[in-house]
Amino acid sequence: MAEPPHCTETEHLSGRYTVCTFDPAKDTIRLFGTKTLETRGATYDQLNTHLLRNGQHMSFAMNGGMYHPGYGPVGLLVEQGRETGKLNQTNAFGNFFMKPNGVFWVGDGKAGVMETEALAKAGLSPREATQSGPMLVIDGQVHARFLPDATSLQIRNGVGILPDGRVAFAISNDPVRFHDFATLFRDRLQSKNALFLDGSISSLYAPEIRRHDRDAVMGTIIAVVKNLPW
Repeated sequence: MAEPPHCTETEHLSGRYTVCTFDPAKDTIRLFGTKTLETRGATYDQLNTHLLRNGQHMSFAMNGGMYHPGYGPVGLLVEQGRETGKLNQTNAFGNFFMKPNGVFWVGDGKAGVMETEALAKAGLSPREATQSGPMLVIDGQVHARFLPDATSLQIRNGVGILPDGRVAFAISNDPVRFHDFATLFRDRLQSKNALFLDGSISSLYAPEIRRHDRDAVMGTIIAVVKNLPW
């Protein structure tokens, strides 16, 4: 039996979105940053070349969080159990610091999205994790600072957890406001917790739907990794 498609197109309010879902119990979801790749950032093609050298390839990828001009992560980054970026609880300006911000994590066949402060108290030791901000949905509630009539429209991407535990990665195909993007996760995807990943660099690699967005250098990449069939 053929595997069902991971990526689908959907409409919500005035925007169009691509949503790709994966099961952390079956699909290998990994985080890649500058220390793993041993380079100052990487493109999707460069990451795939890195994986091919190790008998693997990526079937999906998305920019995975915010990073500094030198491509180092702004906050927590965990790659195969190795912490390559520290949890950032600083108060500052910008989307990353729009509290509450949060962390997407993967480990032991499960995945989650948690507020930064909750994660710090939980004492989790995930296999993979990336910190970003702001949270889009917190315990079923849209972030309090998102306005339904806001005028800031951007291409945006984020991640949420579906009721059955699968991970949903979404990217808008049109510029949208934060509020509309958050309600996509809350109302259409039924995600009780979802995290914004970025806006200005949002992109998607999904060969299943013949999509390979701009080949720009990124500091952090989320990828679904598979072993080569030979």
